[in-house]
Amino acid sequence: MKRIGLYFNTVRYLRARQIYALIRNRLFPQSVAMSFEGTVAIRSVDCTHAFIVDRSPVPDEWVFSFLNRSKRFVPGSIDWASSDMPKLWRYNLHYFDYLFQEKRSSANKEQLISSWITHNPPGAGDAWEPYTLSLRIVNWIKYFRQSRHDPPDEWKRSLYHQVFWLERNLEYHLMANHLFKNGVALCIAGLYFEGNDAERWLAKGRGMIREELSEQILQDGGHFERSPMYHAIWVVDCLDMLNILQLGSHSMPLAEASSLRKAAIKGVQFLEDICLSDGEIPLFNDAAAGIAPSTRDILTYATAILGYVRSGPDNQPHIVCKEPCGYYVIRHDTDIIVIDCGPVGPDYQPGHAHADTLSFELALDGRRVVVDTGVYDYEPGSRRAYARSTRAHNTVCVDGQDQSEVWGVFRVARRAYPLYASLTSDRPGHALFLGAHDGYHRLPGRVTHERMIEYASPGMWTVRDTLSGKGEHSLESYLHLHPEYEPHIVAGGVEVRDRTGRVHMMVEPPANATVSIQSGFYFPEFGKEIENSIIVMAYRGRVPVALTYRMLKTVTPQ
Repeated sequence: MKRIGLYFNTVRYLRARQIYALIRNRLFPQSVAMSFEGTVAIRSVDCTHAFIVDRSPVPDEWVFSFLNRSKRFVPGSIDWASSDMPKLWRYNLHYFDYLFQEKRSSANKEQLISSWITHNPPGAGDAWEPYTLSLRIVNWIKYFRQSRHDPPDEWKRSLYHQVFWLERNLEYHLMANHLFKNGVALCIAGLYFEGNDAERWLAKGRGMIREELSEQILQDGGHFERSPMYHAIWVVDCLDMLNILQLGSHSMPLAEASSLRKAAIKGVQFLEDICLSDGEIPLFNDAAAGIAPSTRDILTYATAILGYVRSGPDNQPHIVCKEPCGYYVIRHDTDIIVIDCGPVGPDYQPGHAHADTLSFELALDGRRVVVDTGVYDYEPGSRRAYARSTRAHNTVCVDGQDQSEVWGVFRVARRAYPLYASLTSDRPGHALFLGAHDGYHRLPGRVTHERMIEYASPGMWTVRDTLSGKGEHSLESYLHLHPEYEPHIVAGGVEVRDRTGRVHMMVEPPANATVSIQSGFYFPEFGKEIENSIIVMAYRGRVPVALTYRMLKTVTPQ
């Protein structure tokens, strides 16, 4: 019965178009229609601005490393199926992002393209899934444009086949970032090829991009799936399209170019605004380092494509409110706290959501101290379940339950909704965040979690959690520390020390809670697991109740 309830409370949020597409895909697997015009022609264009490149070393061109897992192939022979590796690893093998590795030779890149064409006939496994197709189509076209030579006919015909396949297998069953990727691939393919098919792809892609930008990009410039990683990815997609559209002499007319440019500018600004003081994204929801390009590279690219001007350093305390997305930022020099109080994502596609409402990340002196757990993989198992759970985040867990019923790999049944959220500053050096969610209304006593975070300069954050409702409940409030820091319980609280023994932060726990230190795991990148420490402040008793703790930055005398 519980399983039936989870399915019901997941499926009831789907859109009719998704349900239709799901049924169609079950009854009629991926289309194999492959007819196309006999001549494959490409448009003659000027060269583009340089795309974002990967500067990482490539010590062995036949060793492929994705998600912190490596596999060596026999030179000249790629096992494109790689059934011994996780699905997301195999996807990365087929994406061809490595075409932009500066240290990989052109000869090797050309070998890989030819090998892929030879060993991946239409419809073959992971290689021909629509999302994988979308990324590879774009990467091949970007590479062909940037290398400035006409690719062999075999390559062009393969690419043409791939676009045909994608056109007939768009991901309306998933929608969200997948559908946007499909539209980007069709649009870029339409701008690359010539002929009736290309014009159709361009028109279809333009329509999808126009519709999905309106749907997916919120008023604050954030992506509606509320994953900073996927936000960064769509920003790069927008910049790539604008890059290709700005090809001078051919100057393809695209009425949506102005809207695309405005969306890209807002998206870049959003990205810069939410980054911590180390310059990189918070790890809310499904987010990890090393998937999207670095924020620094994206900002450099945005400067080239948009003339974007980066924000200068600001040593004065200030706040940033991204209300539609639900991110709230308090900055003071290199100290920053980023708070998450938004919906888990679009109701019809919360696949990348975590049960993390009212969680936060905190950096002191430019270094992350209180961290989000991140994400290890997209495989079923204990790591995936833990990463999405409430106990893996810096918020309050009630009766051992998740705020949102995250289950499976990408599913969410009943989910937490923010009741309100605000961030204000009434005087210099002071800021006040207030927020609440209803994720625990499904429990006996209909518990509501309200959180106040008050910042007072210099370096003091007061967190008050108010749990209202009825009955007796078990409450646990978590603080996950970066692996470089260790907590030590002392009289009056918990000292957070670095590996040299220096105290960077003092945590004064609630007077009505017991404090313990537990071991956890930090997943800053896919496939990377580091043991870390968690400060747990626990209370068992009746509600309403308030739990108040303070985090004080400690300055060691020089």
